[in-house]
Amino acid sequence: MASQPKGQGIDITSLSMQQLSQIKKQFEDELTHLSNSFTQLRAAQVKFRECLRSIELGVSGKVEGKPILVPLTASLYVPGTLADTDNVIVDVGTGFYVEKHERCYGILRSKVEDLAVNLKALEKILQEKNDGLRMIEDVLRQKVISSGTNSSTS
Repeated sequence: MASQPKGQGIDITSLSMQQLSQIKKQFEDELTHLSNSFTQLRAAQVKFRECLRSIELGVSGKVEGKPILVPLTASLYVPGTLADTDNVIVDVGTGFYVEKHERCYGILRSKVEDLAVNLKALEKILQEKNDGLRMIEDVLRQKVISSGTNSSTS
């Protein structure tokens, strides 16, 4: 199989209906995978934003000494009291913990910004894949119509 120079495509109108169907299936699988990745990245970004907000609003002098719920797992909380709002440990993801100070804010902000860049790039790829899928579907539809016309005139 000869390789084509990068950036050159093939004329999809010259492909058989079976080949177009296979390419369509491949595009649909890629779109499903990319959409799932997009959803997971968006969820991670929301989680980091909520973490930032929680630190900025929830770990302040106003809550010192007041009852709070302390997470032990994702779904298990126990009552507690925040004794010192300046000395808390924050989970910044993937098992890394940082004391609450500007470095913590910087790490979380950086993660939110990095995810925004990745989401924007992924969104562009998703759009390109959707456009490609629509083009393949159009050509496939035309081939089905023309094969139906050819068989009825024979």
